[in-house]
Amino acid sequence: MKKAAEYAFIKTIPILLGYLFLGVAFGLLLQKSGLGALWAFLISSLVYAGSMQFALVGILTGGLSFVTTGVMTLFINSRHAFYGLTFIRRFKEMKLFYPYMVASLTDETFSLLCSMAKPKEFSEKEWKLTTFFVAFFDQCYWVIGSVLGALIGQLIPFSAEGIDFAMTALFIVICTDQWKASKTHIPAVIGFVCAIVFLALIRSSGFILPALAATTAVLLFLRSPIEAYMEES
Repeated sequence: MKKAAEYAFIKTIPILLGYLFLGVAFGLLLQKSGLGALWAFLISSLVYAGSMQFALVGILTGGLSFVTTGVMTLFINSRHAFYGLTFIRRFKEMKLFYPYMVASLTDETFSLLCSMAKPKEFSEKEWKLTTFFVAFFDQCYWVIGSVLGALIGQLIPFSAEGIDFAMTALFIVICTDQWKASKTHIPAVIGFVCAIVFLALIRSSGFILPALAATTAVLLFLRSPIEAYMEES
């Protein structure tokens, strides 16, 4: 367990830096809306949904209906259904950890797990523990950052303007690492083209779900030739 935890911590250091800063921004926003550190802890522990948490601040203070809240949550976090398809078999093999792994699969955790390769000296049990610790540490970073932000907001005035770019920068770094490590860039190019097409058609953040659906459909259709190309190369 110690070996798996140490490896997972090293791998999640970039996410630690990003989640602490963005978590602080969320905590500050929450505190300025009249909700304190306890709310920050509960939301980041139980909701843990990044952009949805920022939207939740307005929902809690604006008194929106349950139906509106449910629809907003579906549209904002629907992309995670596609993330989960990648890890269904892997998470099911983790048995007791399976429900938590599903709930904790954020954008950054997904990207990191996709880019990680099992070291030769790791057993299957150690690798499963490493996967769990990656998700668990990431959530801990987010919770700590959120609570710190709420506490800081109570003590000193602080502007969080521009701090949300930390997660954009982190995602770019992880994406670059995956690009370098991948044997083929065909899936990435397909995803990029689909995103550009639907962004041009929809011209709003709502392009993400249809772009992901289109990417999945194209990849399933081209699965055999892509796998054949990878085997040849």
